[in-house]
Amino acid sequence: MTKVRSVLLIFIILFSSISAISPVHAHSLFNSAEEFYGGYRVQVATTPEFPQIDEPSQFLIRVTDADFNEVDSFTMGIRVFYNDQQVNAIPPTTIKTGHWDIDYIWKYQGNHIVLIDLYDMDGTQGTLTYSFNMGTQSPFGIIFILAITIGALTFAVIMGYIYLPKIFKKSKS
Repeated sequence: MTKVRSVLLIFIILFSSISAISPVHAHSLFNSAEEFYGGYRVQVATTPEFPQIDEPSQFLIRVTDADFNEVDSFTMGIRVFYNDQQVNAIPPTTIKTGHWDIDYIWKYQGNHIVLIDLYDMDGTQGTLTYSFNMGTQSPFGIIFILAITIGALTFAVIMGYIYLPKIFKKSKS
């Protein structure tokens, strides 16, 4: 019985150490994307990650050049489509920094196509249009919460299985 517990403990330690040595990447938001086109890279995300209907949220937009330096000044407009119909538009606005955080309220549940238009960028003619797929109210939210809960409970049961018999032996002697 103690051999089984020892093997389980060694397996957990090995698994933890392997994941500790692997390279670390930042968590990318679920409702985020980036596109490189026309010499410029546009990154877009929403906060919260899954916006709720009729509640305030934000578009987080960042524009960089080919060398990943933020563009100092640009003119940008946003068009939002739902079921192939335009449901909202933010008129072209001149932004003085490389990023723009704009408040937005979503009206429809599901996937939206967000078109970001950059106007009169250096080295380009006309409008550069970037297309992003964004969504509201994740149908997977409950699944993620359940997966995390089950994982935590499994960890607690394994630790209890390993350490509780030792604690009871100490208390009996």
